[in-house]
Amino acid sequence: MWDLFQAVVLGIIQGLTEFLPISSSAHLRIYPELFGWGDPGAAFTAVIQIGTELAVLIYFRHDIWRIATAWLRSLVKPEHRGDFDARMGWFIIIGSLPIVVLGVLLKDVIEKDFRNLWIIATMLIVMGVVLGVADRLGRTERTIEQMTLRDSIMMGAAQALALIPGVSRSGATLSMGRALGYDREAATRYAFLLAIPAVVGAGLFELKEIPGGDNPYGWAPTLVATVVSFVVGYAAIAWLLRYVSTKSYTPFVLYRVVLGAATMVLLATGVLMA
Repeated sequence: MWDLFQAVVLGIIQGLTEFLPISSSAHLRIYPELFGWGDPGAAFTAVIQIGTELAVLIYFRHDIWRIATAWLRSLVKPEHRGDFDARMGWFIIIGSLPIVVLGVLLKDVIEKDFRNLWIIATMLIVMGVVLGVADRLGRTERTIEQMTLRDSIMMGAAQALALIPGVSRSGATLSMGRALGYDREAATRYAFLLAIPAVVGAGLFELKEIPGGDNPYGWAPTLVATVVSFVVGYAAIAWLLRYVSTKSYTPFVLYRVVLGAATMVLLATGVLMA
């Protein structure tokens, strides 16, 4: 029962933080350690993210269906290859390649070295500042319909930085999107769509590690955490899309810096172990 309680808490943390630019993987590493539960492991973290991506699939089901059908249609009918939705299909596929390739090549480093809390705390602060600067200096003049292949590759490369816990998949993609001049809603929407192949793929890839490997939880707690993350994540999507249409990312930037600094203090004083 204690494992199930922990699973519910971790599922809530995942659902609340996955879509916000504050790094869900950092929260799933810091807070369990603070609670005395230890590191839930990279496999557990990757698998329960399937729950939040399922929320994305349902929330954006109409967009995804439209993009997928347009992309497939363009493969057999050349006259449709200029359609925006068909091009968006290619943008998502190509933009996903950096994180897929690096994820496979750096698997051992990601699951061990990158989970060091000093690295995570540093990334929270550094990428928080980057997000703040990009958001403040971004020109906010381009919509998602103006997406180009070059921009999709650059945002995909930024997303790949999220292989380091503390960076934030959405935060890195949003930072690049704002730096390229996209408005907040466009950058956020593309970040959601771009994350689907990477997150679902990583979760399925890590299924074989549950139970086993460095994962302290079995199938039942992992399934519970995944379901909880789906429910909470679905609500978080709707809230974030409404928020970014009128507000800046400043609160998230401040939170990242405070959390990163607090983690460093706790590490320096021995309350947390790296």
